[in-house]
Amino acid sequence: MSTFVFKNKIYDYTPVSNIFIEKYMPKARGEFVKIYLLGLKYCISGELGVNISLIANSLNLLESDIMNAFNYWNDEGVINLIPIDNMGNFNIEFLNLASDDSTENDEKVNLLEELNKTSIKDMLQDIEKLIARPLSSKEMTMYLSWQKDYCFKPELILLLIQYCVSKGKTDYRYIEKIAMSWHDDNIKNIEDAQLYIKKHEDKWIRIKKILNYLGIKSTEIMKPQEKMIDKWINVYNFSLEIIYKACDICFERINKTDFKYIDGILNSWFKDNIKTLEDVEKKDKKRSGFKKKKVYNNSKQSVFNDYTQREYDYKDLEKKLLGWDNE
Repeated sequence: MSTFVFKNKIYDYTPVSNIFIEKYMPKARGEFVKIYLLGLKYCISGELGVNISLIANSLNLLESDIMNAFNYWNDEGVINLIPIDNMGNFNIEFLNLASDDSTENDEKVNLLEELNKTSIKDMLQDIEKLIARPLSSKEMTMYLSWQKDYCFKPELILLLIQYCVSKGKTDYRYIEKIAMSWHDDNIKNIEDAQLYIKKHEDKWIRIKKILNYLGIKSTEIMKPQEKMIDKWINVYNFSLEIIYKACDICFERINKTDFKYIDGILNSWFKDNIKTLEDVEKKDKKRSGFKKKKVYNNSKQSVFNDYTQREYDYKDLEKKLLGWDNE
């Protein structure tokens, strides 16, 4: 549970910068403004530390809302949110916004110039509709920089945002990572992006089917496991039925799901050029036949058949046993 430590002077009132009111407040969510003002009040009044649950209860909000708000204001450059430890505790410093115009003057002028362009303004408005919230100046600058740095056209940027939203992701950090991956994969137009999305989505559809078959409902698998499955699908080009068969064999032999064991089976099949279930059956029959032949050849021969049998005169033998041969 997070605790926030506020560092500033003690006053009997809470001064709010006009720059905050004019520049930052209009585009921010209402609950974010409330959280900023309450945090500023704690800071000014000299509170040493306030638990996140106390702030949430005071404003009838969720604790996640509080964390999202402080992250938002940190991204906006209104506060400094500094982690203290690994337990979710932070130092919060409310910055002096009086110097805001001088420190970011060039960026603001460029942004204002860009916003005067109809195409840019329309794109940013469409992005706001897609993510269902106002954009920060930092986000606007980031999206506009993609046009220069990545050579992304507005329609490609909108497709990227739409793709992220379809996955339930609207955080700008996640969106930025996707943009970087598209740039690294040399995606420059809508056609490239659609092929990338199809390939990526097809891959994850198959991964989800394999995980469901194994009884794993969550897609939050570890990277090594994801790489294994990706190898089975895209390097070995195994069909789902072949992968399912390897999963069945794994469970039959060790009675649990083990990715390394399944990987070992599929590695062997790939080396043996096995492509279908019929190939698997042929291999099993060949292996079974080899085992039977080996067992037969190594078995001991019958002690009754291991030498040349003698022929007896049973009547003569009977006379000897009864003592009649002396008569």
